[in-house]
Amino acid sequence: MKILQGSAQLEQLLSSPKTVHQLSVPGLVERALLHKEGELTETGALSVQTGLYTGRSPKDKFIVDEPTSRDKIDWGPVNKPISESTFKHLYNKVIHYLQQKEIRYSSTGFAGADPAFQLPITFINEFAWHHLFARQLFIRNGNVNESAQDPFTIISAPTFKADPEIDGTNSEAFVIISFEERVILIGGTEYAGEMKKGIFSVMNYLLPEAGVLPMHCSANTNSDGETALFFGLSGTGKTTLSASNNRSLIGDDEHGWSETGIFNIEGGCYAKCINLSKENEPQIWNAISFGAVLENVALDSSGKPDYTDSTLTENTRAHIHLKRFQTQSLQASLAFLQRLSF
Repeated sequence: MKILQGSAQLEQLLSSPKTVHQLSVPGLVERALLHKEGELTETGALSVQTGLYTGRSPKDKFIVDEPTSRDKIDWGPVNKPISESTFKHLYNKVIHYLQQKEIRYSSTGFAGADPAFQLPITFINEFAWHHLFARQLFIRNGNVNESAQDPFTIISAPTFKADPEIDGTNSEAFVIISFEERVILIGGTEYAGEMKKGIFSVMNYLLPEAGVLPMHCSANTNSDGETALFFGLSGTGKTTLSASNNRSLIGDDEHGWSETGIFNIEGGCYAKCINLSKENEPQIWNAISFGAVLENVALDSSGKPDYTDSTLTENTRAHIHLKRFQTQSLQASLAFLQRLSF
């Protein structure tokens, strides 16, 4: 792997006393509230808004045109190339930008529940709630010493705005994947889902080379080990269909299919919650408690979410750790939280 000019700066960023490592979920919630990144709902979930970008920005996503991956990518309107020099220039600017911040957040996690195909990830975030999203959505504990994959690093600086004329982007926002440098660089957008989909793009590239089929689907299983897969576009009901009282949830959105079985790529759920109700989706409803994040959901004056309100966007979301989502009642969820080591 080539060494970026900014690698030394990245090491300085990670070793700086201003960078907080492996902060607990309660600690991240506390920091988010302290820095006015969000507010608590009546159930204890953190409610946040993402400003201009309330969904992914596909026109601002790029893959670095590099010799080692160039011939393996289907270039076009979805997989848009960006030059190595443009990427490195922007990378160094973002690292310098984060170095000026009073606080940054760093931790490690994983994508892929099967240790044979697990991807170690380092998360570096400007926002505490973005880091909370990463902690809740990805796998916290893995087998880094046994991983078959070299680690990736996500660097997210949402308040850094690119200048298209200088930085070679389409707008102020950008999501850039470098397979050679093993980096996902995100800036200009506060929508946390860019981290999720960035890693899924990476796994869509890496897993087929290992003989694994990556799938955009939910999955559950019965006591006999018979697995059902639910395919569909975002918002078409994958999460709802997979949440069954009679079956065990594997995951609600991203999976790999290897010769040995189906495994979840993530460690949490990113449920669309427009018109969410306790009657129709009790598992999701009951899991939206302390540690969960509500994204662009309107609140009333008492902090009660209004899931029917689409004023900000219809793409309202709940970020929930998988173990919370699997809990069947709020009382059981609270008991689980008391036992959980963050």
